[in-house]
Amino acid sequence: MPITKAKKPDASILTELTIRSKSYWEYGQEQIEAWRPELTITEKYISENQVYKLVIDDLLIGFYAYQAETKTDIKLNFLFVDPKFIGKGYGKKLMTDFLKRIKKSGFVKVTLNADPNAKKFYIAFGFHVIGKLKTTIPYRFLPIMKLDLKPN
Repeated sequence: MPITKAKKPDASILTELTIRSKSYWEYGQEQIEAWRPELTITEKYISENQVYKLVIDDLLIGFYAYQAETKTDIKLNFLFVDPKFIGKGYGKKLMTDFLKRIKKSGFVKVTLNADPNAKKFYIAFGFHVIGKLKTTIPYRFLPIMKLDLKPN
């Protein structure tokens, strides 16, 4: 079950998975369409960022993507699992791979803007809320979360 680097041609299947996964939380279709630009993974995004996918038997299970903010800090931009596989440990596998990969690269701090439905998932990995980000939905905020890593 290797997690491998995504390639430019993966852009559309990664976007489709992102939309399906976000829809899992029962956001209305109108809201999903409003978010589509933010949820779209482009070939350019893949070439400019670190994007890793989990594929089993030619089936995309999930992926994560991040970018360096500084020499020591990174931002996790995406971590999505196909809804058919949510709750089966694949998100944990992706997060574990992500953390192992960035620790090896010498990063010491990770930040992310979490969907409120995923907050508990990130807390389980040691992230904590450091702020909130206003969204396009009235009275809805995304938790801004941070994890300090111990250097290897």
